[in-house]
Amino acid sequence: MITFLSIVQIVVSIVLITIVLLQHRKQGGFSGIFGGGTQADSGQWQRFTALTKITIVLAVLFMFLSVVIVLLSK
Repeated sequence: MITFLSIVQIVVSIVLITIVLLQHRKQGGFSGIFGGGTQADSGQWQRFTALTKITIVLAVLFMFLSVVIVLLSK
């Protein structure tokens, strides 16, 4: 079970990296690195682009899988 979840986490990681690299930055410089160019301040899910929504879902899935793998390995 842990092996299967680890493989799923690797696939999610690769897809997450790819999606993040496909996104277009709104602002240049260091402000984009530290969150200055994010859309999170709008507060509305509808304003997010499809790539942003996929990134959020994959990041949550990655974190969830990480916790589950740790809990199962104990």
